[in-house]
Amino acid sequence: MKSSDLRAAAGIGVLLFLTVVLWPVKSTLAQVTDSDRRIVTVTGEGIVRVTPDMASVSFGIVTVADNPETARSQNAEASSTAMNAVRELGIEDRYIRLETLQLQPHREYDEDLRRYVEKGFEASRHVVVEVHDLDMLPTLITRIVQQGANRLNHVAYELQNRDQARNDALREAALNAREKAELIVETLGLQLGELRQVNEQSFDFPRPFLRMESMEAMSRDAAPEPDAYAAGELEVRAMLNVTFEVVE
Repeated sequence: MKSSDLRAAAGIGVLLFLTVVLWPVKSTLAQVTDSDRRIVTVTGEGIVRVTPDMASVSFGIVTVADNPETARSQNAEASSTAMNAVRELGIEDRYIRLETLQLQPHREYDEDLRRYVEKGFEASRHVVVEVHDLDMLPTLITRIVQQGANRLNHVAYELQNRDQARNDALREAALNAREKAELIVETLGLQLGELRQVNEQSFDFPRPFLRMESMEAMSRDAAPEPDAYAAGELEVRAMLNVTFEVVE
């Protein structure tokens, strides 16, 4: 073998040796650096209480007749009367939404046969109305019951602007997380370092439902007591998972 070939082979051998030796050293140094970093991870919770400024009223109209066309036409007439009662209170059509419309056999339980049997046909519509003036709520419910609705499902209280409540809850959660982290590290004689990571863990925006009284009671009273429809407050919650560095 020529001397030039020997020198080239030796150079390649040295390069391979350096690669094999230095590669694990570099990885080890990186691992040591990462493991030396101390962190603290906490969960911050933010709670904001707000007063609802709107409500959704869900009601239904159910009619039963011997044949399907009669059930349908009776239901259409009763539904029109109930929805016109809503419009008469100044509520626009864009806030009145038809949820379901069904026509099916009507079933009743037969005590002699001890099973359900079909007796005629049943037509049903379920409507949701958005109410942006909560003072109108008692009158609205009474009017729709008196004007054809025979199913009142629920009243759900809500906010027209949910973003503000959400942002306030997230802000409170972030402050709570920092406060908890500072308390922990200062108790251990250390200091809070830079922010490493933030994850939104959960966000809860409840919709409290008002359980309705009997249909008969509401239909008798044209001006129900407003206090019975008190909305109370909504409790908006947000949770964040936050990691900070810890320094001497």
